[in-house]
Amino acid sequence: MKRILACTILAMFLQATEKPIKIHTSHSSTSSPVPNLFIITIDGFRWQELFTGADSTLINNEKLVANTTLIKEMYWASTASERRRKLMPFFWSVLAAKGQVYGNRNFNNKVNVSNIYSRSYAGYNEMFTGEADIMIASNNKQNNPNKNVLEYLNELPEYAGRVVAFTSWDVFPYILNKQRSRLKINSGYENMEDDDSLQTLVNKVENEAVYNKTETRQDELTFIAAKEYISKFQPSIVYLSLGETDEAAHHGKYDLYLEKAAHIDHMLQELWYWVQSTPGYKDNTTFIITTDHGRGRAPGKWSNHGTLISGSAQTWLALIGPNIKPIGEMKNEEQIYQKQIAQTVATLVGQQFRTGESVAPAIALR
Repeated sequence: MKRILACTILAMFLQATEKPIKIHTSHSSTSSPVPNLFIITIDGFRWQELFTGADSTLINNEKLVANTTLIKEMYWASTASERRRKLMPFFWSVLAAKGQVYGNRNFNNKVNVSNIYSRSYAGYNEMFTGEADIMIASNNKQNNPNKNVLEYLNELPEYAGRVVAFTSWDVFPYILNKQRSRLKINSGYENMEDDDSLQTLVNKVENEAVYNKTETRQDELTFIAAKEYISKFQPSIVYLSLGETDEAAHHGKYDLYLEKAAHIDHMLQELWYWVQSTPGYKDNTTFIITTDHGRGRAPGKWSNHGTLISGSAQTWLALIGPNIKPIGEMKNEEQIYQKQIAQTVATLVGQQFRTGESVAPAIALR
């Protein structure tokens, strides 16, 4: 009994002293938050490639790259700044320039998962519930007992029925507990019920044209399905999860990993332009972009992640929106944890998500 009490007191102390995310805003903290929020995750995408571009120890490895000469022409340059712009030009020319990017460990600006597993289910649970659950250790398709921030927002009158999730990985109906939360979720090679002509075509491609289907749908199909739904129904809270970067890495294909990241950058560009050109979303929408876990730092470990693989807990975070001050790449020494994102999501739209019995603001807008 004493041990349980001691652990409870320690947990309360740690929660009370947890350092908040401090997002710089363009206006005062009393400004009205924007009502629309797009949360976008790039599964298993390392901070190393995001901030420094293609890795020299990997891009020259013929076991990982089918055509080293060509892939270097596409993504290699002499400096990290040039390399990252070649890999993700829109991210660095627009999103970073007009928003904020956290997690460049070369400046001791750190973003980490706090769960001990550094696996996808554990990471997404932490991200959306605000807690690292020690009981969630695998990626098995089991309904998550923890309430998530999307579920919370969907229960509010102003967001009821206006929260949606489109994910490439088919485990998300369990992570977000679709059965309990009643969220609108389209995951993996799941057909949309809408009879729209374009959506019917997407369903046809998924059913007939895609070969060698895995538990992760091709990101392009996820993106098309999401954009079609958003265009037609204009939800307020959108979660878009893209997963082919992680798939390519696990197969040890560094060239494909880079290509998938570059393709996602193009999707981000298309989505941001559409948002900034559409009434109701224009100048009224915030993007928050992140990943679920890191990957191994050592050349021989980059394709994997997990408890015993160094670098797996290292992630990153980016934000852009009308109230986000355009500071760019954060170069101050700072530590952010993935479990703070759930409260951040709620705060960005003017709400407060309660994690368990104790509630502490996840961010301090300044």
